[in-house]
Amino acid sequence: MEDASRSTRVERPFRPPSGRDSFWPVDRRSIPAQEHRHGFIFISFRRIANPRHPYHPIIYVRGFAATQGKIEEAVADPYMGFNMGSTKARMAWTGEIRRFFFESPLVRLMHDHGYSDVFEDGEDRVDVDRPDRHIRYRSIVIYRYYDEASRNFGSGDTPPIEHFARGLGRLILRLRDKICANPENAVAPADFRVHLVAHSMGGLVCRAFLQNPALGSGEARRAVDKLFTYATPHNGIDLRVVRNVPGWLTFGNINNFNRERMAGYLALPAADDVSIVRGFPPERVFNLIGTDARDYTALKGMSTWAVGEGSDGLVRIANAATHGPREDGTDVTSPRAFVHRGHSGHYGIVNSEEGYQNLVRFLFGTLRVDGILHIDDISLPVEVAAALKDGRAIRASYQFETAVGIRGCQWQITRREAREHSAIFRAYDELFPGEPGTKRLPDRSRSPHLFSVFLDPGKSVEASGSVSFAFDLKILVPDYEIDGAPFMKRHYEGGCILRQQILIEAFPDAGAPLGWRIKYGYQEKTPGKPNREAPVYMLADGSGLAFDIEVAQRTRPGVTSALHVEARPWNDWGSGDERERVAEPGRD
Repeated sequence: MEDASRSTRVERPFRPPSGRDSFWPVDRRSIPAQEHRHGFIFISFRRIANPRHPYHPIIYVRGFAATQGKIEEAVADPYMGFNMGSTKARMAWTGEIRRFFFESPLVRLMHDHGYSDVFEDGEDRVDVDRPDRHIRYRSIVIYRYYDEASRNFGSGDTPPIEHFARGLGRLILRLRDKICANPENAVAPADFRVHLVAHSMGGLVCRAFLQNPALGSGEARRAVDKLFTYATPHNGIDLRVVRNVPGWLTFGNINNFNRERMAGYLALPAADDVSIVRGFPPERVFNLIGTDARDYTALKGMSTWAVGEGSDGLVRIANAATHGPREDGTDVTSPRAFVHRGHSGHYGIVNSEEGYQNLVRFLFGTLRVDGILHIDDISLPVEVAAALKDGRAIRASYQFETAVGIRGCQWQITRREAREHSAIFRAYDELFPGEPGTKRLPDRSRSPHLFSVFLDPGKSVEASGSVSFAFDLKILVPDYEIDGAPFMKRHYEGGCILRQQILIEAFPDAGAPLGWRIKYGYQEKTPGKPNREAPVYMLADGSGLAFDIEVAQRTRPGVTSALHVEARPWNDWGSGDERERVAEPGRD
């Protein structure tokens, strides 16, 4: 099974350093300031005076088009696919099958958050030099980088990805000048910010622009607040037969996904891992990862066959996430979510309610919550424990399934399941390294990072403005081996050694640490109602709160563990008119 958690890279939640250049914007507005260190550009964050934060302009960067026909199809659409919606079947409470409509990310951003496009009278207001064509701050701009490759609008020759990255920088600066020229926006150029939202190869265009100092100006890079990627092959594309896409395979520029080629335009050393984000805070990059390979029908299903399961049909789960160093050199993973969607299409990852909800919470939410499972002990079945005591060789591996549902909503914001090839995988030796027959201590660096969730009190169903979610955890019965032979005596396929649903609710409270009071509960004991005050404590760096919940199954085979929860402010709203928002149906 392909899984991002199988990497030898340490997976740990982001823990920001203290000091002036903290990457974590705690209770303050952020402005990136470019600094050169060790040959790379690093971005630190300082205060800005932008009353419209975090509702910045959005630039959408589309994905890869492999053929001239696909390029012409892409440029014929003003919105490059960001306007594509979907209609799916869903069972109602009556048992009837009804249609469920997702209007598209573009339409929902317009309807829910008051954004608008930049087209007027057949013109793109960003492109034209007309002072009477004003642009609103809450605008959505489509980066139409394939126009140059079109026979209708360009030469018909596709430029390299480096050219697209430079063009993105120029577009950001032009948009800034247009936005700041509109007196109604009341935003100075130094305070202008933009969100980048990208699908597939579009995420690599954005990373090339952000990471490679040769591909654009620091002035443009400083304007980027966040990057959200849908189904981006951050570590390239791997196939069944040839593994990584060969560098010599130049048809349609598909070698853009060769890791050696990627290292060049991402300004990274040539290596097997090019998912490293440098020059931009990795925690301000969100990775939405698809897990439904069979729904992707490109090339009549040949893509899905070539890439295999454990993918979205084109990008393997293991290649779809980023990580990177913070200032002290510690490696941290970018926030991510997993949805059972294919790479693209009407029912693909971009055109999904789950994708949209992750997008708007990451861009506009006010609280980030991370869950990490610290495992203290795992007990074995009696027979397996006896064999271990006799000195026989024992092997066991564990799969952790997770799902998070937001209160009041009919979708899960992230889900990882074994049957969808996305469960978190850990071998016993990873969790408890050491020699057989010795006392083994848990390795906290391999504690499964279960979820990163962004919450928004503006969508609360409660008068208090509280935000709440339910977290479902399963630890599946492992496949045991004794001296290389499967132990099946007590095995029931699909069984769990632990299953628990935990409810977490955070209440805005000016008198509480960092302005939040937190409760939790167990669904089996108080359904739908967190009833216990969380024993919170400040994180060592002061960036947020943490608390620990016991999660245990004491009957063999069982587990003794604690769910470690960290909650941090995300986006500084300010007060009064600064928190202007449009009413939205999504709820927390």
